[in-house]
This record gives sequence, structure tokens and C-alpha cells, in this order.
Amino acid sequence: MKSTLKEEGDGVQDINGQHRATEKQLVTPRTSSVASGYSLLRDPRHNKGLAFTEKERDAHHLRGLLPPAVATQQLQEKRLMQNIRQYQLPLQKFIAMIELQERNERLFYKLLIENVTELLPIVYTPTVGEACQKYGSIFRRPQGLYISLKEKGKIVEVLKNWPQKSIQVIVVTDGERILGLGDLGCQGMGISVGKLSLYAALGGVRPSACLPIAIDVGTNNEKLLNDEFYIGLKQRRATGKEYYDLLHEFMMAVKQNYGEKVLIQFEDFANHNAFELLAKYRTSHLVFNDDIQGTASVVLAGVVSALKLIGGTLADHTFLFLGAGEAGTGIAELIAYEVSRQTNVPIEETRKKIWLVDSKGLIVRSRKDSLPHFKKPWAHEHQPVKDLLSAVKAIKPTVLIGSSGVGRTFTKEVVEAMSSINQKPLIMALSNPTSQSECTAEEAYTWSKGRAIFASGSPFEPFKYKGKTFVPGQANNAYIFPGFGLGILISGAVRVHDDMLLAAAEALAAQVSKENYDKGMIYPPFSSIRKISAHIAANVAAKAYELGLATRRPRPADLVKYAESSMYSPVY
Repeated sequence: MKSTLKEEGDGVQDINGQHRATEKQLVTPRTSSVASGYSLLRDPRHNKGLAFTEKERDAHHLRGLLPPAVATQQLQEKRLMQNIRQYQLPLQKFIAMIELQERNERLFYKLLIENVTELLPIVYTPTVGEACQKYGSIFRRPQGLYISLKEKGKIVEVLKNWPQKSIQVIVVTDGERILGLGDLGCQGMGISVGKLSLYAALGGVRPSACLPIAIDVGTNNEKLLNDEFYIGLKQRRATGKEYYDLLHEFMMAVKQNYGEKVLIQFEDFANHNAFELLAKYRTSHLVFNDDIQGTASVVLAGVVSALKLIGGTLADHTFLFLGAGEAGTGIAELIAYEVSRQTNVPIEETRKKIWLVDSKGLIVRSRKDSLPHFKKPWAHEHQPVKDLLSAVKAIKPTVLIGSSGVGRTFTKEVVEAMSSINQKPLIMALSNPTSQSECTAEEAYTWSKGRAIFASGSPFEPFKYKGKTFVPGQANNAYIFPGFGLGILISGAVRVHDDMLLAAAEALAAQVSKENYDKGMIYPPFSSIRKISAHIAANVAAKAYELGLATRRPRPADLVKYAESSMYSPVY
């Protein structure tokens, strides 16, 4: 879907209405029409720079405001990629991309879609982590809404300050656990902005329907509290009733302002709040936690896909996790749920082949009384084991998954132990950014003598070992959440069900080709991500219809084609 601009007096109007508010709500001038001339060149949604044609320059009073040359979008793209490639530091490239987004939105998305393999690590992990750490220093103009404790009691009014009224997807963070970097306060806004860029570029959700939000309840990061450039509240984090009251007001305000069918993605909340919020609102709101559910879906897809290389069914394998937080327990639960579904065995039984190690060692029954509620289902009968290497030797897993947020924890001894137990050990080092990865691709392939099937959370370059080139898979949530979100939107789903996460994982695994498997890949290449997202969206939508959660009628006959036709196009 691309915006059509029509000459209308002294302005440009969006005739297909895609950037307009609903009829029942007030329409701000900015959302209904676009000023011409000088102002048009400063409106990122409609600015085309040198690509304005001669006719458009006359119609919109642009004569003299642009150099005489007329460029195509392709030429603009070529020039910008040349410029971006000249920067040495990823953060410089990140800043250049953000500046482009603020200047010419369609060109930003065109660039990202056409060069996704190269630019994804710039606008998303790992570079977005560094950008969040330095957000106060590189801050130029606000993107998204900041809702702090100062706005308590006024959140509905704050939401109305946002110029776009027809919002379909919100990504919200409280910044307490950004990637593996910890508490970054309201500088976590970088994550909300980055994720929504991917909803638009990879999933085809209209940028004008996306709203990034940072909830600022303070920060416990001493460095930020003492930083003169910090842009958030300089106070310790609110907790307990004060925290949950603000979040509840926010959730109610979103539903009041945008209706039942706005997807709210919780992003990078600390474990204790993430599980609580998901459990509290999943029955009353359309909510999704990417750290728990998105990660689980993308990892399950990788494991299902890897079965073609390591053999057996999902139920045949034994899983060992390092890390028992949101990601680890979320992945473990979805795997157990899928095995239960496939075998008709109760989930209480299927959990028994899945073991978790946290900072205190293997989670076992003797520790149950001291465990938080989300770890209790994984406390199996076994003598205490203090470290990961001992756990590998005791449990003899076929699959090792790292979600600890602690770098270099899959040591040479751990990988060698996995390789002595398995002909083809599946090793997934999922922690982000790259510096927090449990091991590198080179280490996994070298220490396993080229036998490991490896995937990571952040990207690693292909690695040559004894004449064979291995292409490491990237278990990147960006495979799942954009297509998942699109599937929810095209079906008009009102709730997220775990079976929809399984549907997304199934669709992703089905996109891996024989050619990919031959290179040791368990995920398809990102270069075809829009096609992948359309298939995921179709599968998720089909499941929503099957479960009776879809409201869009009649159901489209061909959901893949419908998903593709619904995607935002950034072409001028």
C-alpha cells in the first residue's frame, strides 16, 4: 500500500485515506493534508527530495527550493548506500539511517528492504544496543511517546498528542532490561523505534500505524543518574503499586483511545514484570511479549528445521538451557507445548526432557521452594549440579540453548562435551548483542571439529573450517514478530493464542530450502524476509480464524496473497 498524493489547491492530500484519523476522532491538520513548498520538504512522510518530478515541483511550489536535477528513487538509494558504507563505525551508520528516517521515510524503508542483510544489524541488534546506551548523547529529535510518572492520571491526553489516530501496533518498553545490557531507563526508546521500523520494513505494517512508547518510571543505573545528558527521570525506579498502577492506566488508555484490536508488544521488561504483565493482560488485551513469545517461536522454528540435519522427532531430543529468564523459560514452554501437541502426552511430562541452568546451577526439585514461580515447572528430580559443564555431562543433552545474557559461557570444554555426546550437536547461542553471545560461530565450529549445527542471536560471518564454508543461522526475532503482527492485523485477531506462535514457527521452518541445509543453515536467508513474513502472516491468520479469534469477514480465500497485497510499499 503506498500513499497517493493528489494536487489540491496549495497542498497535497492523501486520497486513499491511509494516513487519516478515524471519522469519529478529531483530525489534526498534519494527518489530513500536507503543506506544500518548503514545509513539504520537511515532512518525512511525503518528502521525496530530488525525486519530485517537474510537474510535482510546479504543483507543490517547489521551484527554486531544490537543485534542478531530478533523481529516481533508485539513484537516491545508490547514493545513500555509498555514503553509509563510507562510515567506519556501526553507530555512525545507525545515526545516518535515523536521520534519513526523519527526512524521507519512504526512502529509509526502501533502503532497508533492498539492503536488509547489510542494514538489519545497523537498525536492530547489535548496533541498536549501543545506540540505546548512548541515546542521550546522540538524541536529535523525539521519536515516539514518552510516558513518565509525571503523566500519571493524564495518559489518555498524552496519547491524543500523537498526530496519527489510526494506530495498529504499539511497541512499549520500560527500559529495565535492554538486550543483555541491563537498565537503560527511557533510553530504551531506541528499541521501540527499531522494532517498529522492522514491523514496517519486514512485515509491511504502515509506518503511520506504528507507535513507539517508552514508559519512564526512573532508572537504577547509577551511570545514567549521574549523566548530565540523560534524557529521562533522574530518580530510582518506581516499583510495586506505583509501578503497576501506571502500567494499568496505560493499558486502559490504549484500549480507550485505539480500540480492542491494537497490538501491544511488551519489549525488554525485566523478568518479574514481563511475566506478570503478560499473564495479567493476555485475556483482556491483544498483547504479545517478544522476549518470551517471539524468541520462543523463532527458536522452536530453528529446532524443528534442524531436525532435518540432526534426525529424530522433537520428542526424541533432550534440551539443556543456560539461562532461565524470560527467553529461556518462554522457549522451553513452547517446545514442551509443541511436543505435547504432537504426542498427546501431558505437558507436565514433556517438560521432563527440558532442563534449565541458572546462576545457581541446574534447576532441580530440592531448590523448588526458593524459585520464582516461572522457574518452578522446570525443577525436576536430580541431584544438585553447580555448573554448566557438569550439567552437560550429567543430562547428556542433544540441544544446548543459551539465553543467559552472559558472553563466552559456552566454553571449549562445554562444546567438546556436547560433541562427545552427539554426532551433530545443536548449539544455539542466543544472547544479544554480539559481545554477550555464549560463544562465537568460529568457536562452535572449531571446537566441535565442524560437526556442530550452530545458530546465534546476533549475526556472525560465514566461517571456513577444513575447506568447508559454514553459514551460521541467526535466531533473530525479526524473522517472527513482523509477520506475526501482520497476521494479527489481516485477520483482525482480538487475542494472541500460543497456537498462533506455533503456526508462526511452523511457517518459518517451512521456508528453509535444501540449498540452505547444505550450508548448515537452519533459517532461510534474510534477503527473502518479506516473502517469509507473508507466509508467517498467512499461517498466523489461518490459525486465528480456526480458533475463532479473527474478526475480519469474510475470510480471504488466499491468505498469502492477501498478506502480500496488504503490505506497505515505500516506492514513490
